[in-house]
Amino acid sequence: MSKVDSAAEASEGDASRSGIQVIARAAAILRALKDKPTGMSLGQIAEQVGLARSTVQRIVAALQTERLVIATGPTGGLRLGPELQALAGAARYNIVESCRLLLSELSQRTGETADLSVLRAGGMIFLDQVPGTHRLRAVSSVGEVFPLTTTANGRACLAMLDNDKAEKLIRQELSRRQRSESVADVMATIEQVRQSGLAYDLGEHTEGICAIGIAFRDWVGDIHAVSVPVPAARFEAQKQPVEAALRGLKPELARLVE
Repeated sequence: MSKVDSAAEASEGDASRSGIQVIARAAAILRALKDKPTGMSLGQIAEQVGLARSTVQRIVAALQTERLVIATGPTGGLRLGPELQALAGAARYNIVESCRLLLSELSQRTGETADLSVLRAGGMIFLDQVPGTHRLRAVSSVGEVFPLTTTANGRACLAMLDNDKAEKLIRQELSRRQRSESVADVMATIEQVRQSGLAYDLGEHTEGICAIGIAFRDWVGDIHAVSVPVPAARFEAQKQPVEAALRGLKPELARLVE
């Protein structure tokens, strides 16, 4: 190989590494803005992601061109742009489409309803559902919002968060719903979910309906849950089969979002 060829390959390698670094930095900026819906200044972003202000300014300018980031107003703050919302909408559609077969198989295996939901703005939004085969079955509406602290899908998703984020959401919900439980009590339940890998609702959300759930992250980092609601009258008989089916589903979900 000639010196010219070697130099060209080295140059291409440097360009590739530089491109990857820019993408990683842009992703860090977008994640920082995701946690600040009211917006951040360039200086705040730079401090949050650990980059020079000039570097952040160049990357943000490119993100603004693609409408991934927009200005909050004349003060110069920045927040996530509308193009990201469109991309997130497409991702949510894809996760429903991708999980549909798994939900159908789960429902067939257990005879029970299988639900898919996503953690959004302090609640669980139902995205899809495959009804069970029993005449007496639990059914929710797509688009319905469930709380986090009393449901199997909500508890499963809380267990995926770090303690600070989980405690913040729990505290907000307990205050909003005027519940008497302490944050410590709910966090103790979440720790049990982390240890077992399964979350339970033993009629705490809806009298007469129990549920078991698991959670996973999709390609963009959103936290989803697959849950199986069961009428309390047959929950004890169905508990072990549903647990086994959900544990068997975990590796399938992991492969799905790789």
